[in-house]
Amino acid sequence: MIELSQINLPCGSAREMLETKIRKKLRLRAEPFSWEIARHSVDARKKPVLFDTYTVHVSLENMRREMALVSKLRDPKIRMFRETPYCFPGPSENSVKMKHRPVVIGSGPAGLFCALMLAEHGYRPVLLERGRKMEERIGDVGTFWKTGKLDPSSNIQFGEGGAGTFSDGKLTTNVKDKSGRNAQVLRIFTSAGAPEDILYEYHPHIGTDCLRETIVNLRQELIGAGGEVRFESQVTDLLIRGGHVAGVRVETPDEHGGKKTYELDADVVILAIGHSARDTIRMLRSKGVPLTQKRFAVGFRVVHPQSLINARQYGIRDEGEMRRLHLPAATYKLTAQMPSGRGVYSFCMCPGGYVVNASSENGRLAVNGMSHHARDSKRANSAIIMTVGPEEFGSFDALAGMRFQEKLESDAFRLAEGRIPVESFEAFAEGFEQKTDGAPPSALSEEETEDLCLLGRSAYAPLHTLLPYGLTEDFIGGMRQFDRTIPGFAGKDVWVCGLESRTSSPVRITRDDTFQSELRGLYPCGEGAGYAGGIMSAAIDGLKTAEAVASAYRPFDG
Repeated sequence: MIELSQINLPCGSAREMLETKIRKKLRLRAEPFSWEIARHSVDARKKPVLFDTYTVHVSLENMRREMALVSKLRDPKIRMFRETPYCFPGPSENSVKMKHRPVVIGSGPAGLFCALMLAEHGYRPVLLERGRKMEERIGDVGTFWKTGKLDPSSNIQFGEGGAGTFSDGKLTTNVKDKSGRNAQVLRIFTSAGAPEDILYEYHPHIGTDCLRETIVNLRQELIGAGGEVRFESQVTDLLIRGGHVAGVRVETPDEHGGKKTYELDADVVILAIGHSARDTIRMLRSKGVPLTQKRFAVGFRVVHPQSLINARQYGIRDEGEMRRLHLPAATYKLTAQMPSGRGVYSFCMCPGGYVVNASSENGRLAVNGMSHHARDSKRANSAIIMTVGPEEFGSFDALAGMRFQEKLESDAFRLAEGRIPVESFEAFAEGFEQKTDGAPPSALSEEETEDLCLLGRSAYAPLHTLLPYGLTEDFIGGMRQFDRTIPGFAGKDVWVCGLESRTSSPVRITRDDTFQSELRGLYPCGEGAGYAGGIMSAAIDGLKTAEAVASAYRPFDG
């Protein structure tokens, strides 16, 4: 097929205009052709005059005709294109037959995509998820936001779909896609009901509302392909024989409201536990599984009027004009370097979104950002964060970063008595610079909570006292630098919410080139193992891990 790039049309143009422009650029008069959008973005360099920029793939009657046309036109924006098909490898010559079904721990994107690939190729995996299925999990999260009563096994972090289920559902990644895995993940999402625009948007996202339905459909696909999913099934121990994993011990509720345990034999165990399974990390360490310390980032969620971001990025504030031009809520990506040498940057920006209480442990508090597919709330929010390492942890121990994370979350919980701590940026900066302790926490009204687009009980509190001095100083400096890029970024009606601490795993579970731990048969996978940073990269790592298992083992056929 032919790839035609850098086609510009005024924002809001009808689809027919794009087809007309394709025909004109390829000088196709009456010749029939088919086409599809391969990439779309908004060009705002001449705002408020905005353009939709497209790359399209065009098919003519045969490849010979396409090649002749490309050769004749001699335009660098017109070239032949051949998509790299994804190919799941079969077992190698040295592969051995599994004695038992493979076990996948965790149903986030890494575990789900790994299990789905294995199921589709005859491995009949058992997927264990400590949390509840989607339908029940949604109710548990809603109850927590309303009452503050937390279920440690079913919350924003744990349950079907993992932490990404209650997020913006971003599908961007920096992973190079030379093997077609990126496109394969997007195709799997769309086959399960995700919007088809994720296949071509420059910054694709699903949104939490669509993602919840998509995850349930993927579960059904997994089961239909021969896999099994067990919810409320927490792995509490690894069974080991002779330096090789032999199975897992699983804890699950009994009919009397207590707990019962059973053992599940397995010669392959995939660890896709997510970045918040601290009890599992400690169990792994007690079993001698090699772990290393990993840098991560902490900071706050910062909330702005979405109209402020739209005006800066598009030159447009009017919502009606935004709709007329078919413009999505505007995003941003910001970085700054502080005199301390520390970088400050935006992360997981949620246009038209919500700040949510994302806690998973009693007595500790963390927040995250979430958007629906329409991104239609009145507020934008983003994490503004700083990287931390052994200098802040005070140790090079593998779990030092996790302990640092836990302490900050405990302090955040106490700061507003379990509610989301909120402070205006002006009060935050003034309180820090004048070294004041601030007033005691004061609960936000329902109207104030709704206006700031917060999900979860919230309270005004002295957030400026939460982080270590140097981190807070750099946060304020970064905000003021960002204000030069987006005037008003550090101004009035800007709110700081905390604590943003679950940006990535503070621990890496080491693996070799075969994707196995030093404990053979154990395959660390995804964000919780320290090898991914978001939905897409985690899903791609799930594919890679499934490929590694398939190259080493033939399916169990018992």
